[in-house]
Amino acid sequence: MPIGGQREDEVHWHRELPQGNRAAGVRARQRLDAGARSLVRAAALASRAPAGYFGARHERWAAARLERARFEEPQAAYQAGAAPPGRRYAAAVPALPTGGRAEAASAVLARALPAAEEATRHFRATGGLSGFEAAVAHGVSKELVDALHQLLRGAETVRISVAWSPTAGPPPGLPDRPAAAVFTAADLTALERAARRYVELEPSVPVRVTGTVVRLRRWEPAGEGTARLRVLAGADVAQVRARLGEEAYRSAVHAHLAGVPVVVEGRLESRTGFRRLAGARGLSLVEPGAERRRALLARLREGLDDFAALLDSDADGRARGEG
Repeated sequence: MPIGGQREDEVHWHRELPQGNRAAGVRARQRLDAGARSLVRAAALASRAPAGYFGARHERWAAARLERARFEEPQAAYQAGAAPPGRRYAAAVPALPTGGRAEAASAVLARALPAAEEATRHFRATGGLSGFEAAVAHGVSKELVDALHQLLRGAETVRISVAWSPTAGPPPGLPDRPAAAVFTAADLTALERAARRYVELEPSVPVRVTGTVVRLRRWEPAGEGTARLRVLAGADVAQVRARLGEEAYRSAVHAHLAGVPVVVEGRLESRTGFRRLAGARGLSLVEPGAERRRALLARLREGLDDFAALLDSDADGRARGEG
């Protein structure tokens, strides 16, 4: 029975599981729910632009898209004689108008799942990961193969299919009835290796970040330290951490006390999920207007007590071993 409305596409999951007890069925249902949500989230990430590994990038975008999807077990799963829980699941995903700035997650899945399926076949035949590298252009990523791995753990087979909204129909370039993608437990090794390869291949991203200082830390009263910034512009992540030299750290303290943003350059590296700014340099306060500058100077003059308190809290953090 369809679960989507007239303007919603549908995604269906069917897992073949070994026979188990009732508790195992509950765990299977939880794993199916988590894996299905992770798969739609991965598709939402790729809907803006493909990448082998997103890390912390576009997290808020993906969360907002995921919130608009509805997940449930089909009613047939509760009927007498139906399969135990954790086997069948469905999601209703908004079908976006053609020409928007991003595809619907369902459209990404209709492209990405066959590409991932083909990549696993190529791995079984050759032991190589070149199929996964080529599949990035179709929306496959570390996040997507991680979700497939999560769905396959404890299962024999996972079958995933997409059905289009009755009103919107298929997006351009996609078939009216996309074939279901099928993955088996034999694909787990390929998915694990592909996930590692995606992280290795994803390049660092040079950025010039504007952000507000939300946390400061250093181990000694003087010298270098680390700052956490809430990103306002310049990077596709919500926060970054940067190691700063003594002068830059002092500037970050002043910015924190004055409540003004800073600008800093560096590289976001994939091995940290694009959360850490490597090679941070050129940190400076964002230049305010004349009126704001007068208020800033007054705040700095009156902020000596706050500055001492910040240093005291820094010392307390070192004593407690906080990050």
